[in-house]
Amino acid sequence: MLSFLFKRRAFQGGVHPEDRKQATSHLPIQTLPLPERLYVPVQQHIGAAAQPRVQTGQKVLKGEMIATGSGPVSAAVHAPTSGTVVAVEPHPAPHPSGLPVQTIVIEPDGDDRWVDEPEPEHALNLEPEVIAQRVAEAGVVGMGGATFPAAIKLNLGSRHTIDTLVINGSECEPYLTCDDRLMRERTQEVIDGVRIMRHALGARHTLIVLEDNKPEALAALQEHLYEMDHLEAISVPTRYPMGSEKHMIKAVTGREIPAGKLGADIGVIVHNVGTAYAVHRAVRMRRPLVSRIVTVGGGAVQRPANLQVPLGTRVEELLAYCGGTRETPARLLMGGPMMGQIMPHAQVPVVKGTNGVIALTAAEINIDDPMPCIRCGRCVAACPCGLMPLEMASRIRSEDMDGAAAYGLMDCVACGSCSYVCPSHIPLVQYFQHAKGVLADRREQQRRQEELKELAQQRRARQEAEAKAKAEAAARKKAEREAKKRAQQAKAKEKPAPAKDNEKAEA
Repeated sequence: MLSFLFKRRAFQGGVHPEDRKQATSHLPIQTLPLPERLYVPVQQHIGAAAQPRVQTGQKVLKGEMIATGSGPVSAAVHAPTSGTVVAVEPHPAPHPSGLPVQTIVIEPDGDDRWVDEPEPEHALNLEPEVIAQRVAEAGVVGMGGATFPAAIKLNLGSRHTIDTLVINGSECEPYLTCDDRLMRERTQEVIDGVRIMRHALGARHTLIVLEDNKPEALAALQEHLYEMDHLEAISVPTRYPMGSEKHMIKAVTGREIPAGKLGADIGVIVHNVGTAYAVHRAVRMRRPLVSRIVTVGGGAVQRPANLQVPLGTRVEELLAYCGGTRETPARLLMGGPMMGQIMPHAQVPVVKGTNGVIALTAAEINIDDPMPCIRCGRCVAACPCGLMPLEMASRIRSEDMDGAAAYGLMDCVACGSCSYVCPSHIPLVQYFQHAKGVLADRREQQRRQEELKELAQQRRARQEAEAKAKAEAAARKKAEREAKKRAQQAKAKEKPAPAKDNEKAEA
């Protein structure tokens, strides 16, 4: 047992929003029927977009790779079912802007036929690099919402000494219950994925961490873990944002991640329970990531549910399956209400990071107009990162982005705790996201300027080198001409003058 090694520690700040999970926590996972069309974006992850490898009219099978990862940080995309590619075109993305992204549109044939039928793999006999490669080929990303390619984190064991693997099963956002149901219903598969990841990382200790509002999931895990050394499921107090990597590591190990560093730098890697399940499917069963569990909830939904959804299914299909909405949602979210993205409409697709579709009524959201800051300090007390949101916001309003950065802007995890407690209803997180975007643009502009400066210097050096080479070539040619001329002159002096014909006649 590991309990004596890891003492539960509280992190500073945080909030206790009403969890509102009762509507779906008792509902088993249902399989959503295939829609008439699937809209599969090639950008479903952090990093570079995948590159399409199919064309309009092409037949595809379920699990077939339809877009390849590009660059060091990217993820492959696979067909969620068998059918025909009817378009490769821009389609609205699941983002507040609703701007289009390149999307592969598939018309299912109804057969749902896999590209192959591989035999289950003896995963724990594989080398760590082979496991990471299989995970990359399967397009697995962080399933908690961050969507960072999972293979990259699994490869960290080759560059860092990882002593602890933490599996995040906290699911601290209100309304969401997809991870809870996954741990209850597919317990052995989750544990198998955890063991595979532990093997790949070489971690000695492994903790599956749940908040104490999931007793059934905890009991299910503990029932299957009792004989396994150095692998334990534990509960921690329910407190938002327990699901944040930094705060979970602090809560269960007591270690703090320094600013600008990663968990791997202090010997800890965190993965989501959904990622563990996807790793089990990818490595043990040789199945790529083509669907995920999504909680459909909120006061506007007729029949909330936990659904197994093919990637690329539009949100409107999920709402229709759940009986539609009781009223027009005041806010439609992808993800939870604290950190989820506001959707412009329901014609956007479910992607790898979609853990929830939440349709909220006006009574469930804060629609009060913002008022001036009264400097009450509640945001400071609530910030789990120990920052001063009121000071950062003050500087951002004054367009002093560097001043906000000096107060720790880049350490903000955008959890929304400050906005949640603000009595003036100031959208603090929006301020911070805006400021981060401005600073990112500045860094990108500076990078481009430096790149242009370097290119200009290289061009100048190249021109100078070419001019020098031309001058040297001209000098060599001139020297060669002069040497040739001198040689001709010298030869002419050495040659005797010919006798005249009249002199020969007289003789």
